[in-house]
Amino acid sequence: MPAPVTSHRVELEVNGVRRACELDTRTTVLDALREHLDLTGTKKGCDHGQCGACTVLIDGRRANSCLVLAVAAQGSAITTIEGLGGPEPETLHPVQDAFLEHDAFQCGYCTPGQICSAVGMLDEASRGWPSAVSDDLVSPGELGTDEIRERMSGNLCRCGAYVNIVEAIGSVEQ
Repeated sequence: MPAPVTSHRVELEVNGVRRACELDTRTTVLDALREHLDLTGTKKGCDHGQCGACTVLIDGRRANSCLVLAVAAQGSAITTIEGLGGPEPETLHPVQDAFLEHDAFQCGYCTPGQICSAVGMLDEASRGWPSAVSDDLVSPGELGTDEIRERMSGNLCRCGAYVNIVEAIGSVEQ
């Protein structure tokens, strides 16, 4: 009986750059980013998909990177907090600027996941995707505080910065 395959060459497109590495087939996108590609901006929180600290964008959609196997992400475009800004290192994404302007963090540990989730959420809202609290499922309308809180409910902040996070997200126009 042949030995089971435990490692696999995986090619990932991360922040617009194709990266290859040999990974255990059980490696998550989160661990591939942090431990194999030295992209430590994405944080490991609960490691069970409950806190959202590891949120990245996969093909433009929010994903808990701790729940996605790297082998399953081949062929997808992964965007991390390091890849959100412009081509210049000091160029921030408007959501990153808004978080700074509104002091939307305390300890900052969950901030990369919050920002990636906010970017994905704002795109979803601009496409007219309703949330659980949308009054109109066909045309959800503007993002109010309740909409932002509901849409960001997959990201938990344990230090109580919710008010400033909502203000920061609400200040960004898509």
